[in-house]
Amino acid sequence: MELSFAGKRALVTGAGKGIGRATAKALLACGAEVIAVTRTQSDLDSLVQECPKMLTICVDLGNWEATENALKDVGPVDLLVNNAAVSILEPFLEVTQEAVDKTFNINVKAVLHVGQIIAKGMKCRGSGGSIVNISSQASQRALKDHALYCASKGAVDMLTKVMAFELGPHKIRVNAVNPTVVMTAMGRIAWSEPVKASGILSRIPMGRFADTNRKGCF
Repeated sequence: MELSFAGKRALVTGAGKGIGRATAKALLACGAEVIAVTRTQSDLDSLVQECPKMLTICVDLGNWEATENALKDVGPVDLLVNNAAVSILEPFLEVTQEAVDKTFNINVKAVLHVGQIIAKGMKCRGSGGSIVNISSQASQRALKDHALYCASKGAVDMLTKVMAFELGPHKIRVNAVNPTVVMTAMGRIAWSEPVKASGILSRIPMGRFADTNRKGCF
């Protein structure tokens, strides 16, 4: 069965790299009009070179006011993919306030804030919509040096449940996707070391991590 998003508008955060970039391209290939959001203009420029029909917004989602200004005139959105995230690897006893603020600003506050902006539009139009929050298996399993990432993704899981509970009556579906390791640039930083990776790989039946460059990886 071929998926078709013809006539739909989708907004993908963190669309400059990795999972977000692959998701934006896949939605475009399925017929959606796609708005790619990220904080790095050069990533958007290269994405448009690959996909000239891609619409783009450059904004740091960690900045509440800038996000409001960037998305206030985005127009109707049928599908939101909250993908933007950071991973700062620090042992628990060495976690810094700066790392806490940065991680939760992007991984949690931005999910809530962008979700608010888009869901308000969906509610006002009365036509419903779908929101997908990209979480992680790290929300469910403790990983060494991942205190902030695990905690932030655990927050995303519970935030998703509350969003689904409150937005469901307005015909807005909200779901989380919890992938295991995906070998994006961020994933390689954490999991390229063979000994460290072996513990997780041993629990994956196919014996390999997901890769955005591999066809059919999702």
